[in-house]
Amino acid sequence: METRKIDSATVRADFNDLLSVVHYTRAAHELGLWQSERRLIERFFPDRATPLLEAGCGAGRVTLGLWELGYRHLTAFDFAEELVDQARSLAAERQAGAITFLHADATRLLAGPGQPWDDERFRGALFMFNGLMQIPGRAHRRNALRQLHRVCAPGAPLLFTTHDRDSSPTERALWRLETLRWVRGEQDPRLVEFGDRYFEDETGRTFMHLPDRKEILEDLAATGWSHTFDAMRTEVARESRAVRDFSDECRFWAARRNEGLPA
Repeated sequence: METRKIDSATVRADFNDLLSVVHYTRAAHELGLWQSERRLIERFFPDRATPLLEAGCGAGRVTLGLWELGYRHLTAFDFAEELVDQARSLAAERQAGAITFLHADATRLLAGPGQPWDDERFRGALFMFNGLMQIPGRAHRRNALRQLHRVCAPGAPLLFTTHDRDSSPTERALWRLETLRWVRGEQDPRLVEFGDRYFEDETGRTFMHLPDRKEILEDLAATGWSHTFDAMRTEVARESRAVRDFSDECRFWAARRNEGLPA
């Protein structure tokens, strides 16, 4: 087995792989917003005229869903070039050319001349479909949250999703077994931290960090965000079979940007 630790280059290559590109592009064209996503977007971003930032936009599934809901000041980015190209193509096809799509890394939103990452520019941000959790390393995930904090105005809402390794008896049993593997040093050597998974199926290779609720609350507090809401998807809406086939259960999170970063 490969023993090199998973890093951002690994994840970028996996998302640029043809199987992954086809999977996410099909979802962008055919699936659109989940019912749960729509309900929470309309709840936390009631003003359709507000400038929003979507991190980890992939092939544009959520971005185009926002456009179809009437949001007209949208900037979206992803670090997988192939997915951004697909998002731009879909936006052109649906006459949504006013959306700004960028190739960027959530952990490094560089400010400066010619860059769109001005301090406090956006009035809200989204990081949907577990995108934050596909950044290897807790320190890097926290850095992404700090970057979003910098480019959002005080009070701006942030909506994102994660899995939850405490969400069911089955998950808890699986993670008890995984704990034993880590104690014995028998875990997948490519993994960076406890809670990581790396797997391959018909849609390609996927890295995912599965946190518990305490971890996310700590990360929000450490990066200048105040927790305002969280709930499992099944508590928010009953999804279609197509959505349930596309995505496992997840936890939605909402937070608001504090005035400053913790000391």
